[in-house]
Amino acid sequence: MGVAGVLFFVALVVGVFILITLKRMLYVVPPNQAMILSGAKRKVGNKVVGYRVVCGGRALRIPLLERVDFIDLRNINIDVEVHGAFSKGGIPLNVKAVANVKLPGEEPMIHNAVERFLGRNRDEITYIAKETLEGNLRGVLAQLTPEEVNEDKNRFTHILTEEAEHDLSKLGIKLDQLKIQNVTDDVGYLNSIGRIRGASLRQRAVVAETQAQSGAAEQKALNWQASEIARYDADVAIADREMAKRIMDARTRRDAMIATAEGEVRAQIAKVGAEIKRQQARAVQVERQLDADVVQPADAARLKMEEDAVGAAATIIERGKAEAAALHELVEAYRKGGAAAKEVLVLQNILPMIQSISGADHPVRIGKVTVLPQSTGQGDPLTRKIIGANEQLKAATGVDLAGVAARLSAP
Repeated sequence: MGVAGVLFFVALVVGVFILITLKRMLYVVPPNQAMILSGAKRKVGNKVVGYRVVCGGRALRIPLLERVDFIDLRNINIDVEVHGAFSKGGIPLNVKAVANVKLPGEEPMIHNAVERFLGRNRDEITYIAKETLEGNLRGVLAQLTPEEVNEDKNRFTHILTEEAEHDLSKLGIKLDQLKIQNVTDDVGYLNSIGRIRGASLRQRAVVAETQAQSGAAEQKALNWQASEIARYDADVAIADREMAKRIMDARTRRDAMIATAEGEVRAQIAKVGAEIKRQQARAVQVERQLDADVVQPADAARLKMEEDAVGAAATIIERGKAEAAALHELVEAYRKGGAAAKEVLVLQNILPMIQSISGADHPVRIGKVTVLPQSTGQGDPLTRKIIGANEQLKAATGVDLAGVAARLSAP
């Protein structure tokens, strides 16, 4: 084996030794424990202590100078019981409670725990915590009456927790939880209070029930009243809506009727206007037709009649002139003829008269003329006519037909 081999062996041995030494000096602390390295002095705040605390983690122990100890940080369950503890007023009470305590893992309380419980087991720590809690419990009971303890357990627990935390923190113990389980007495005071309280509660319950029934009946009446009012309001609202609907329908019908009537009136007006226009057109047509059928023919007839009248007037004038000339000549002849001409003229005029009187259409030959006396209302009407004509002729002209006839018949 050469020098290199020796050096390697020595280095290996030294390395193994260092590893073993480091393993023996390195401590790993679980989270539910605290490691106390005693021996080396250090300053904590204003205080110098001869240890250092490691809570969870790892640390190297200084060989020959430090010693390693562990304290348990797990929870400790403690049953707390006091018997015959006098309350305010002198009534002894029995109280059962449950507390959960532990050694603290944070500064500065852990220093109190290290100084007081390092090297002690859990039973000793449990005993000290239990005695402390029982003392606190008796002290709190002395400040409260049995009624306050029994009725307001939350206040009782709060006061007890405050006092217990204050005392236990000085010892280095942390109070996690405290619960009051039961409060009793040996003289029956709480039972009496309970019976009185129960009777009072029952009385209040009866009163409350009666009030509740009365309130329920009143509420029922109010609910019925409200429902009836609501029903009446709903009926009124429905009636109002129906009335509004009827009014709207009536207005709609009225508007429709007005529109219909206006439409009919407009239609009649349009019809009348059309009829007027048609009648005007017809009047124009009738006027034109009348002008063509009546007026123009009438005008033509009037013109023709005027022309005929003018012609007839001219004829009459000419004939009148001729007759006048003939009469003038006749008068001249009559004047020249004397009495005989006068008689001839009478005879010429009487013959047509006699023809007319006798009703004969052919000439009559007169053989004899007989003059009869005036009738007395009897006889032939023809005779009366002839006699009357003779008299009228005689009166008008002075000619006596009978005398003329006599002279004509004389030889």
